[in-house]
Amino acid sequence: MTGIGMTRTLGLVTAVIMLCACGGTDGGRSQPAEVGQGQQQLSGNDHDHDHDHDHDHEGEAGGGPVTMSPEGQTRAGIVARTLERGSLDAADRFVGVVKPVDQRVSHLQALGRGVVVEVGAAVGDRVAKGQRLAVYDNIEAGELSSRLEGARAEVARLTVQLVQARRQEERSRALFDVGAIPARIRENAEADAQALEEAARAAQSVVHGLETQLRRFGAAADGGPFHSEIVAPFAGVVVASEAAVGEAVGPGTTVFSIADLSRVFVDAQVYEKDLGRIRAGLPVRIRVDAYPEKVFGGRVAAIKHVLDTSTRTATARCEVENAEGLLKLEMFASVSIPGQGSTQALLLPGGAVQYIEGRPLVFVKSSADKFEAREVSVRGTGDPVELVSGIKDSDQVVVSGAFQLKSVMLANKLESGHSHD
Repeated sequence: MTGIGMTRTLGLVTAVIMLCACGGTDGGRSQPAEVGQGQQQLSGNDHDHDHDHDHDHEGEAGGGPVTMSPEGQTRAGIVARTLERGSLDAADRFVGVVKPVDQRVSHLQALGRGVVVEVGAAVGDRVAKGQRLAVYDNIEAGELSSRLEGARAEVARLTVQLVQARRQEERSRALFDVGAIPARIRENAEADAQALEEAARAAQSVVHGLETQLRRFGAAADGGPFHSEIVAPFAGVVVASEAAVGEAVGPGTTVFSIADLSRVFVDAQVYEKDLGRIRAGLPVRIRVDAYPEKVFGGRVAAIKHVLDTSTRTATARCEVENAEGLLKLEMFASVSIPGQGSTQALLLPGGAVQYIEGRPLVFVKSSADKFEAREVSVRGTGDPVELVSGIKDSDQVVVSGAFQLKSVMLANKLESGHSHD
């Protein structure tokens, strides 16, 4: 290619990109009429060449695959993935609120009476399993320690008495054997030794019981500071706290409430007139203002059987996975529940659909660095749109950066058409 030809090709590439940029609306979606006009202008400027590159294989559009290195894909923001199934048929939409799953909330109490001396967590904090939330001076543990010391002293006293009773039993047996004492005295000595042995065993059981209680409090069985800890039983978020330094705590008083938010409920308020179309098990799509581009999938877990008399609504409890922790408690949400007759179709972000000469197409990733333009049929004009035909469930469809691929594809077509100059 001559220097003049190279200059001409670069000019054509620049023109295509400028035309695509002018034609793009709504975050990169180009309108059919504008793209068609751009194509006609380019054809007019190159009337000396009659090569026809518009006849492609069935189901494909454009002039062949687009090649782009992984590094280039990253810079261009290219993202490809398989599509999810859903429906844009008339759906019932309700307002909901994010709530914790009841069975995943733990209310933590102090095991014994005491006074809080340290607080390590507050409402809203995310905590790990076993993390220390608070420390309290365990008054009950101190009392148990005193009782333990008394029980140990009783064991020691009974042990000494038992040793003496065993010796007396042996002497009585020896004297009885030589006829020095009657059988009654020997029997009394044996009975005394047996009684002391039983008493010592009972006292030792008391010691073991007190030591076990102290271990449950987290206090050392050999004395020392009687501080006990309140720890998180699982990873989660602190949703309530009554802990403050100097606060008296004890059994029956909730100090912390921890919720596992890896799965949450979204309670949607369903009007009485809509209840006939809603049932447990239906799929739901959740959106929140904090993440307008993200859709959270779930299902209707249950419908409450009591209506709010002031709003005439019943609660449809929707269970939603929240592994990333994006949904926060008490967030407002928009809940879409498709009708029972809705069909499930592949859903495509609106920005992924590009137009060439009025034909909608998407880009499918065929290998690590190659993308194919494929003509599709879509339904809807919003975001997302339903994919009627042209794509399989297993296809990796470009959902971000499709406009950049379209620009490269058009530039390649123009360069190919003038490569003989």
